[in-house]
Amino acid sequence: MSARNATAASPTPLRAAPATRSARAGTGSVSTVRRLAPADRARLGLAARVVLPPREQAKLVLPPDRPDPVALFEEQARSRVPELVPVRHGRMMVSPFAFFRGNALGMATDLAAAPVSGLRVQLCGDAHLSNFGVFGSPERRLLFDINDFDETIAGPWEWDVKRLAASIAVAGRDNGFSRKERRRCVLETVRRYRDASAEFGTMRALDVWYARADIDEVEQTMRNKLTSSRRKNIDQALLKARGSGSLKAFTKLCEMTDDGVRIKAEPPLVVPIADLLPEAGRQELETGIKALLDQYRRSLPHELRTLLDQFEVVDLARKVVGVGSVGTRCWIVLLRGRDDGDPLFLQLKEAGPSVLKTKVPAAFRHRSAPRNEGERVVVGQRLMQAGSDIFLGWQRVDGIDGQTRDFYVRQLRDMKGSAAVEKLDPSGMTMYGQLCGWTLARAHARSGDRIALTTYLNSDDAFPEAMVEYAEAYADQNERDYQVFLAAIKSGRLEAETGL
Repeated sequence: MSARNATAASPTPLRAAPATRSARAGTGSVSTVRRLAPADRARLGLAARVVLPPREQAKLVLPPDRPDPVALFEEQARSRVPELVPVRHGRMMVSPFAFFRGNALGMATDLAAAPVSGLRVQLCGDAHLSNFGVFGSPERRLLFDINDFDETIAGPWEWDVKRLAASIAVAGRDNGFSRKERRRCVLETVRRYRDASAEFGTMRALDVWYARADIDEVEQTMRNKLTSSRRKNIDQALLKARGSGSLKAFTKLCEMTDDGVRIKAEPPLVVPIADLLPEAGRQELETGIKALLDQYRRSLPHELRTLLDQFEVVDLARKVVGVGSVGTRCWIVLLRGRDDGDPLFLQLKEAGPSVLKTKVPAAFRHRSAPRNEGERVVVGQRLMQAGSDIFLGWQRVDGIDGQTRDFYVRQLRDMKGSAAVEKLDPSGMTMYGQLCGWTLARAHARSGDRIALTTYLNSDDAFPEAMVEYAEAYADQNERDYQVFLAAIKSGRLEAETGL
């Protein structure tokens, strides 16, 4: 896919000029078929600098009628599995960073109040530090990339960068970093985003599309900057990721029973379908999930349908995942190929509307964006990631919990791994942040106008310095909201279950 211009600079910070003709219907792409010469695309970036100078992005602008943060959690709880909502709140209690991770809706509300430059990309929508990591490519290489796309949507590029920068400031405070150390972490991360954007702005479209962070190459580049203990930690983490495929998931999650191999019960985090409902309800739900899987295969290429057809369903379980996602419906499905030594674990995860859906300015919304929320997640992931899971697909189903719900499907634990952010020291977080900054720039370059963006950023430190200021200001706001959240739990307004 070419990196074509998505939008012209606008006469006001909150609007973007419409594109001349939309991309092929149904793709959900943020690009258009309009082609401009590189010089014209650069002028769009210069115009955007006039609309919103990079230095002005430092300001933390909050909605004048900013909602009570606790009310937002209560609103989200209404669409989630009731008995799991306290688990979500309990996980968010752990630290200000855990709260930040779970409060994507709150930050989306705040981002929507600020002016934007008018340049559009496909957003991750929740680009904090813990939503980057390693995973296995279809070629079985370990890649570093964004690994969560539940909130992906077309929107203003700076929203992802602000979410990433703020997460560094929040995590740095949790880790006891000084203000000077946090400043360096954020500054170097955003500089790397700026410099990588400049590199992608000079590259051919196909070279941008094929660019990837192969973890072996990344590790080799970083080795001379690492202490021996940190190299040992990385080696152990990569070894764990390489061994975290279906066989490892099978060993960890399954047990032998009188009825054969089944998923182990670890309530409330993993609850097999046999333990979840009485027989009548269980059969209805099992039928619905099997129908979902059967229909989901239509979203896969024909050759992968043939591969999937070699597996049969053995067992199902409800699983609790993440922090912000806790309470959304998530199922894991154990499938068997040739025999018990040939397992496949699929995860079926509910996809609701992105928290950014009603926050993105109208001019950024794409008329041909998918209406199925599962498809939205899959299209966004394929657009932003360098190599996505071969079983990634989607389906809408009727009747689960008496509702029509959208799901996306992927492999469970397919060579996946992520950094323990709470264990990073200032130097480690700086290097990790730089890797995240490069990765985010690559993802944005695949969908947005990379020439306009790099012209907007320029080669100076105006934008990186602005993000340092913004990140600290948002970390202050996050701490205030965190205290309000804790007070709501203490008063009994919100329920929380800890230790899970």
